[in-house]
Amino acid sequence: MATTRTAHTVWEGNLLEGNGVVTFDSSGIGQQPVSWPSRAEQANGKTSPEELIAAAHSSCFSMALSHGLTGAGTPPTKLETKADVTFQPGEGITGIHLTVEGTVPGIDNDAFAAAAEDAKKNCPVSQALAGTTITLDAKLA
Repeated sequence: MATTRTAHTVWEGNLLEGNGVVTFDSSGIGQQPVSWPSRAEQANGKTSPEELIAAAHSSCFSMALSHGLTGAGTPPTKLETKADVTFQPGEGITGIHLTVEGTVPGIDNDAFAAAAEDAKKNCPVSQALAGTTITLDAKLA
């Protein structure tokens, strides 16, 4: 069964001096402020579209990798994934780098790296972001 998740943003003012609030409607986990400086300069306690993409990508990739490892008979004990989404003003999102460290009994580094590459390729968020260069570093803890 398909699911739809919803968030909305209310923005006030122009791009450079304005600001907004992102509300996570589906989960009800709250609101986060967003602004151009938080996107193009320092976060200063506010989020950005790129941070939201990083959160979505790191969680989706972790789920896909866990599923793949479990299906191969080597379920992970722990996966820690970081997604770095790079934004260049005037160009847009120029790349995403995933870093994953896993505790996976019964698997070697090569098999873990192969499973991570498969998860990177098949994770629905990776597929949605296919127009962006996505790189990966994977290692066992």
